[in-house]
Amino acid sequence: MSHDHRSTQTNVSKTHTKFPTYTYKTPILATRHRENTNNYLKMPADDHKLAGLGSSIATVMFLWAIARQYFPAHVDTILTQYISRLVGLFNPYVEITFPEFSGKNGDGSGCLSRSPAYTAIQAYLSASCTDQATRLRADCEAGNTNSLNLVLDVSDEISEDFAGATFWWSSHKEATFIPLPEEQRYYRLSFHRQHHKLARVAYLRHVMDEGNRIQVSHRRPMRLYSNVSRSRYEHVAWCHMEFKHLGTFEGLAMDPVKKKEIVSDLLAFSRGKEYYTKIGRPWKRGYLLVGPHGTGKSTMVAAIANFLGYDVYDLDLSQVHDNSTLRKLLVDVTNKSILVIENIDQVRSLISNGSKVKSPKTTDVEENIVTLSSLLSFIDGLWSARGDGGHVAVFTASDVAKLDPALIRKGRMDVHVQLGFCEFEGFRVLAKNYLGLDWHPKFELVRELLQVREMTPADVADIIMFKTIEEPIDKEKVIDDCIDNLIEALSKCTFKQETAINNATENC
Repeated sequence: MSHDHRSTQTNVSKTHTKFPTYTYKTPILATRHRENTNNYLKMPADDHKLAGLGSSIATVMFLWAIARQYFPAHVDTILTQYISRLVGLFNPYVEITFPEFSGKNGDGSGCLSRSPAYTAIQAYLSASCTDQATRLRADCEAGNTNSLNLVLDVSDEISEDFAGATFWWSSHKEATFIPLPEEQRYYRLSFHRQHHKLARVAYLRHVMDEGNRIQVSHRRPMRLYSNVSRSRYEHVAWCHMEFKHLGTFEGLAMDPVKKKEIVSDLLAFSRGKEYYTKIGRPWKRGYLLVGPHGTGKSTMVAAIANFLGYDVYDLDLSQVHDNSTLRKLLVDVTNKSILVIENIDQVRSLISNGSKVKSPKTTDVEENIVTLSSLLSFIDGLWSARGDGGHVAVFTASDVAKLDPALIRKGRMDVHVQLGFCEFEGFRVLAKNYLGLDWHPKFELVRELLQVREMTPADVADIIMFKTIEEPIDKEKVIDDCIDNLIEALSKCTFKQETAINNATENC
């Protein structure tokens, strides 16, 4: 006869309910002690003997825990395996572990990625246990205190009745000697052996479906991910914060015709999953943004993200030390997301022939390399078909001539967008956003200057922007001054023909 607290609760709960109900045992040790004491007083003589046997086994296990410290490591490992098997023969309960990060091989290697099962269980328990539990852990998005989420804390446990069976959920964490971005947490599900089929067929499916439904109904804000690593021996992973960039295509200072073409292409891509499947191609799209600094490349990235509603993964290749690390990062990029590599023409380690690049911190040049072929395998190779798709890659560059042709060919970078100096149509967008003007008598002079002079949209915006947050007393005069300042600045800028001649001379 087993007097485990779980059997006691199972016998008491005989009511079959349509929806699961929750019972929290707090504090765990005190509750179990009271249950065991009450059961002990009601025991017949034979059961007292069994209880004494249980105490003896507990004493032996305590002494074993002390003695094993003096055994060699390999002997301790072998004995622990056999003892675990022996205990398993008499244990009527089954335990299933759901780790936070999955993807490890048997030897601990492999690409770690956040487990969808763990996140679904976390959402399910967060929505169900907050009223019963007394030990909770509060999580929130970086920079967003309104997104407070309460989850089951470590070593806490709740029970749930489902279809006449009792299931126990508990949260744990394990020690690790490898630097990782977060503690290695996992959930553990326990249930009686006789409910194994119910747990596998019905209960776990119920938990996953409900957890996924909760995640969809509580749509989180868009995220901006970045890769951070303090050393090449530290585990590299994505860190995130809430994406709050307000960039939109309406506020983008560029040719309206080009803008409309890009929006139409994005719209066709976002609705084209079935079409890509039909023609046998991965559901992905690549955009190459080329132009000098200040021409709106970063703003366009934000506009694309806000238009699609996708998370942004800003990959800093200077923090990536080898191809293996690059694979681990790119495997963890979720579906329906944007991978951004800015100023890719400045990354010298991306070489087409895969030769070695020396690192200033190590002499082992063979291991410390990132090659173009490794990146291309994710952009357009077999790895590009991972997951459900919806991947968008955006590369920015100042000089397209420095890029390897294999990187920017059609099929990898499907859309090439040339962002140049401010044109008159772009200036009108800025004037509308910053000054609230659709037209001004001096706009014709601005048009003539922009046709022959070079000024980036960022510089134009900085000149015409009000320098105070307060509404000007004489707004018309302030607007006139802003436009006059712009005209004066444009008259001092370099002629476009001079820049073209200088570039041609340098290329020669």
